[in-house]
Amino acid sequence: MPVAPGKPVPTEGPQETGGNPRAGAPVGATHPLTDGPTNVRLAQYDAEVKASFDRIVPVLKEIASHRYAPDFTERARRLARDTLGVELPDHLLDDAWVAGIDMRRLFGWCVFASYHRASDAFYANDPLGGRDDPAFQRFLLDCGFHLMDVTPCADGRLAHAISYVLRLPYGNVRRKSYAGSLFDIENTVEKWVETELQRFREGVPNTADAPTRYLKTVIYHFSSVDPSHQGCAAHGSDDEAAARAGWERLEGFRQAIENGFCCGASVDLLLIGMDTDTDAIRVHVPDAAGRCDLHRWLHARDLYDATAHMTQQQARAHLTEAVRAHAAGTDGAGRPAPGPARRGLGRKGPATVPAGGPAEGMVALIARLIENNISQIDLVRQMHAGRYQDTGHAERFIGAGIGFEEIQLRNLTYFAYLNTVEEGAADLDVGIRIFSGLNVSHGLPVPVVVRHDYHGSVPGARQRAVGHVDRIAAALLARYPQLVAQGLLHVLRVVRDCDAAHPIEIVGSTLEPAAAEH
Repeated sequence: MPVAPGKPVPTEGPQETGGNPRAGAPVGATHPLTDGPTNVRLAQYDAEVKASFDRIVPVLKEIASHRYAPDFTERARRLARDTLGVELPDHLLDDAWVAGIDMRRLFGWCVFASYHRASDAFYANDPLGGRDDPAFQRFLLDCGFHLMDVTPCADGRLAHAISYVLRLPYGNVRRKSYAGSLFDIENTVEKWVETELQRFREGVPNTADAPTRYLKTVIYHFSSVDPSHQGCAAHGSDDEAAARAGWERLEGFRQAIENGFCCGASVDLLLIGMDTDTDAIRVHVPDAAGRCDLHRWLHARDLYDATAHMTQQQARAHLTEAVRAHAAGTDGAGRPAPGPARRGLGRKGPATVPAGGPAEGMVALIARLIENNISQIDLVRQMHAGRYQDTGHAERFIGAGIGFEEIQLRNLTYFAYLNTVEEGAADLDVGIRIFSGLNVSHGLPVPVVVRHDYHGSVPGARQRAVGHVDRIAAALLARYPQLVAQGLLHVLRVVRDCDAAHPIEIVGSTLEPAAAEH
């Protein structure tokens, strides 16, 4: 039986076994550290947005059933308006009685319109409440970090890593997704330079002489239910390879900073693994020198179980001590292994840190991330019986380019961060391969949103952004000519002024009348 777009593609391999001991657990009990009201709000937002996409196929099927009705055009418009909140255009409906309904174009139009509505609502209402959180910025500075820069894998199952899995305010965290979490080192060095210059010139978020660091974090992923098939595709579902590649990229970034800049310039690094079936994280706690043991981690699921019957105060204390005990270079009980002490960095100045253990700020941050993740573990237990049913890909569209901060939901979008199609070809090819199973195999097109965010304060920035998305869209269509010829690839071009909370601006689409005639 065909699978509707947005639903997981059946895969071979075990589907009911694996490392999720809480599957089928009672949904009533929650952990003492779980933020129940936030869980309700986040679950509701996730359900509402995804439902707006998942209604598209059933509505289009109903529209198709009325194709021979004398008032077909009016019925189709009413159905789309009442059930999807989407206005169908004249040029896709008026000639249907002659040439038939082009359902592929209608599908693409509805996906793009649903994205537009969801994006506008996000910028207008800030449903996640994460646009800016001064309290978190103060906490980050207290931990010794002036910026947290996170790279999850581009896999849509990690799109919610910031706002849901780690429960961080998206406005205070830099996020750029890459296939396999293999971020662009040169681009990240440029962001480091920009951040340090802003500290020097503007004192934002603190002055350049404050003893804080830039924290670069990589989130790789794995599957506890079907590890051989549903791990990271970029690394052949090899968890160890995914972790190793992420850490090598982190070390490469640190080396680039230390080699290229004087005065002891350096950064701190953090490697996190994420189970895409349960959203539980595992943290590779670094040692005092910032090194990471790829074969040793602290698993949030285990800490959930260990602290489930404690008070909040006891549970928080246990998390902090557990982080200390699992640092690389310690003896496993939190005691430092033999070696020299180092000078740790914190907002209030240097502090001696025992050899083996990380700075107290890193300990505090990791403990906070694990505590936040406990809420997400409970959300998955309560709403999904312990693990997601869509263990594989179930994205609704591809997002390519620069931007998309409003996409904070699991399996909604596959990201392909790129400046040019040539540079991002590998990421795009992975996305097209995923949607070949999700959509093309069922006769439906791949919807791609090409986007470029710009700074409106810079003269001519909007025009350059429009030219940028036009070039990327043209190159993308040229890269996949067979899909284009069959009407199985449609592209929406979008720009946005990111200097303020402005909504996106649509500048073109392959579904416009001129595009159809061409």
